[in-house]
Amino acid sequence: MKLYLYTPMKIVEQLKQPIATEMERFEEKFSNAMRSQVALLNRITYYIVNRKGKQMRPMFVFLVAKMLGKNEVNERTYRAASVIELIHTATLVHDDVVDESYQRRGFFSINALWKNKIAVLVGDYLLSKGLLLCIDHKDFDLLEIISVAVREMSEGELLQIEKTRRLDIDEAVYYEIIRQKTATLIASCCALGAASVHASTDGIAQMRAFGEDIGTAFQIKDDLFDYGETKIGKPTGIDIREKKMTLPLIHVLNKVSDKEKKWLLDSVRHHNKNKKRVKAVIAFVKQQGGLDYATKQMHAFKDKALTQLRAFPQNEFRDALEEMVCYVIDRKK
Repeated sequence: MKLYLYTPMKIVEQLKQPIATEMERFEEKFSNAMRSQVALLNRITYYIVNRKGKQMRPMFVFLVAKMLGKNEVNERTYRAASVIELIHTATLVHDDVVDESYQRRGFFSINALWKNKIAVLVGDYLLSKGLLLCIDHKDFDLLEIISVAVREMSEGELLQIEKTRRLDIDEAVYYEIIRQKTATLIASCCALGAASVHASTDGIAQMRAFGEDIGTAFQIKDDLFDYGETKIGKPTGIDIREKKMTLPLIHVLNKVSDKEKKWLLDSVRHHNKNKKRVKAVIAFVKQQGGLDYATKQMHAFKDKALTQLRAFPQNEFRDALEEMVCYVIDRKK
C-alpha cells in the first residue's frame, strides 16, 4: 500500500504503527527532558511540546533501532530520540530568529511571542539539554554523532550565507550546503538509532549514509516546492527573494547563454523583491528544464537510499522506512 497517496497526517499515523508504543512513551520522556526549574522556560517548552510537528526524526531513530535491534529498543534509544528532537527544536527556534519569521507550523513562533533574546536563550537551553542528556548517561558515542551534526549544520548555514552574498554556487557547493544544513540531521537520526542498539560500525555507517541520501532528496523536494503552486506554508519564490541558489536555478545557470545568465543573476541580486521579476525567473527556470533536472536528481538519491536500505533483512520496520522514503519525495508540503 502506498501510504503517500493519503493526507500527510494520515500517512504519518500509518507509518507510526510499528512503533506506536515507543512513540507514545517517547513523547512523555521528551516532555520530561525539557523541564526546568525556571517557570518561564516551562511555559515556553509546554507551548513547544503542544505544537509538535510530524516527529519524523524520532521516527527514523525508532524504526532503524527496531530494524537492527531484533524488534527491541532500550533506554539509549529513547535518549537518542529525545536528543535529536531537542537539537532539532533548538535549531528551529534559532532559525526563526535569524529569518525573522513569526510563524511556525501555523502558530506564532517563540520570537514572535517572547522576543528574540528569550528565543535565542531557549534555543541554547534546548541544545544544552540535548548534549547533557548524553553526558549524564555516559552515551559518549551518541554524543559524538549529534555533536558532529550540530557543527555541520552551523557550517552549512554560514557557507550558504557566504555564497548567497556572492551568488557563485555550483552543484558541488550546493550539495555540500544541503548535506550539512539538512541531510546531516536525518543522517544522525539513522546513525543514532543504529548506535543505540549497539549495531556494528559498518551498520551505523550504512544507516548514516542512508539518512544522508534521503535527507538530500528531502531538501531537493523543498527546493522544488518553491517553484510550485501548491500551498506549502510559504509563498512561492521565497528562495529567490532570499537569494538562495537552489538546484533548479543552478542547473539552468550552467546551460543558458551568457546574456540569459546575466539576466538571471541580475534578477536574483537586484530585483529579488520584485514579484513580477521573480515570477518571470520561475517561469524561465521551468521552461529551461530546471525542475525536471532537480526531480531526476531527487529520484536518484531516493533510489540510492532504498538500495542501501534493502541490504538489510526485510521486516515491518524496513518496510516502514521504505514508505518514509517514498513519502519524503511524494509529499505535497
